[in-house]
Amino acid sequence: MKNMQLKKNFLVASLFLTLSFLTLHAQNNNKRSASIDIINYTFKLTLSDSSNVINGMADVTVKFKKPTTVFSLDFVEKQSDGTGMSVSSVLEGGKQIPFTQENNQLQLNIIPAKPEDIKTYTIAYQGIPQDGLIISKNKYGDRTFFGDNWPDRAKNWLPVVDHPSDKATVEWDIIAPPYYQTIANGILIEKTNLNNNQTLTRWKMEEPIPTKVMVIGVARFATEYLKEVNNIPISSWVYPQDRDNGFKDYAAAVPILEFMISHVGPYPFEKLANVQSKTRYGGMENAGNIFYNENSVTGNGDHEDTIAHEIAHQWFGDSASELNWYHVWLSEGFATYFENLFFENQYGRDSFVKKMKADREKALRYAKQSQAPIVDTTVTNYLMLLNPNSYEKGSWVLHMIRKELGDDLFWKCMQTYYNTYKYGNALTQDLEHVIERVSGKNFSTFFKQWVFESGHPKLDVAWQFQANTLSLDVKQIQNNQFNFPLDVKINYADGTNDITTIQVSEKSQHINITSKKNVSSIELDPNTWLFFEQMSLKQKI
Repeated sequence: MKNMQLKKNFLVASLFLTLSFLTLHAQNNNKRSASIDIINYTFKLTLSDSSNVINGMADVTVKFKKPTTVFSLDFVEKQSDGTGMSVSSVLEGGKQIPFTQENNQLQLNIIPAKPEDIKTYTIAYQGIPQDGLIISKNKYGDRTFFGDNWPDRAKNWLPVVDHPSDKATVEWDIIAPPYYQTIANGILIEKTNLNNNQTLTRWKMEEPIPTKVMVIGVARFATEYLKEVNNIPISSWVYPQDRDNGFKDYAAAVPILEFMISHVGPYPFEKLANVQSKTRYGGMENAGNIFYNENSVTGNGDHEDTIAHEIAHQWFGDSASELNWYHVWLSEGFATYFENLFFENQYGRDSFVKKMKADREKALRYAKQSQAPIVDTTVTNYLMLLNPNSYEKGSWVLHMIRKELGDDLFWKCMQTYYNTYKYGNALTQDLEHVIERVSGKNFSTFFKQWVFESGHPKLDVAWQFQANTLSLDVKQIQNNQFNFPLDVKINYADGTNDITTIQVSEKSQHINITSKKNVSSIELDPNTWLFFEQMSLKQKI
């Protein structure tokens, strides 16, 4: 997801608003359940304009990994304010089974299951979503229904294992008034006008995805089919009032999709729909149907960066997903860097460097208020992980890996990582192992200092040239010591220059460089490859 510039304070505000009604407790650091694996969800939902109550029927297909008599799904029960979901029955093989619903858990007491058994449970429920399915009016006053699940808000309207480690296929059967259109994950398999003046719309997703990107959008839309890229249909779904501007803005998806396919690999899903919506985020990377904040449409192409970011997520975050939220940089850092890589490809190196410098400044500002690593397992409110460490510093981690490997090997590593974990899950250690295997280099120190520890190099550098020798005194003034290559541009009195790379591995280091030319000045990191803070650069007299 991306926080748009026009909404730059939106995320901070939403954190405080959300805390008033969300319970976001840290769950198991890896897999939620050792006994079950969800294979498929089929959600049958009836929506209306007469109230915010939704009537639901969920078929949950489970594969058992251990002998099991009881298991639980995440599902928010009825609350004192009238919101929440009330389960009326649970069926196994057409027979009623006992269940309890409390503490945001639906516990099923099932007929004993053996390892490798696959069973389907049908859950009937109704209620007013406390969150997750946003039922409201858009900026034009029209009623809309939009799923908005990140990080674990699906449980407010769907009985699920609401954790990124448990991925499943999904089918949506949505009954709504006939003047609404429905968009959802997957491909459209049916649209039928029913006798009761309602319309049934069915979408089916064949690839496994996490619940964070498993959503529907129901509203009045203007829709445009753009074209196919490698047999992937691209479409735009915008409010009718924004038809012209929305179609113009969302057309940016075509070259972005072409870039990602050519550089990473085949698109992982059946379609790409870009949807104007009521998501609280600047953009939300729902699999195959990306939801953008309703204010993203201007007609000026202002949010091409957001579109690039969310499309990159289809590979990194939706298909190759983080195993748990603490490693969300594998989603957000990747999407941020691939957004920038698209700009480099489309608009040139200067555009790319401008974005990387801006990202570095943002992450450095954040470091002044939060001394935390990128992978921060102390967080209990997952929304707090949507910070410049996960986004901009994560992007810079990939950028420094690219510098270390060179472009060809970098792209090979990215493609290998994606192909290894597509439709699955990964931790940061898995990325490290892929890079080491493909490159033959050891990256343990790199990941330790840049991802698992906080901080960054803060450099005081003094230089002097005399007797054909350029002397550098490099001091790291931050608390922890980093080991990194530093490019130094040497400017000569005759107007020429060279770039040399020194390895900084100590807190205080003296380096001599022989030069037959008179040195007039030096620059640190001239080509923008290092995440660091230049505290001082001075010539010794």
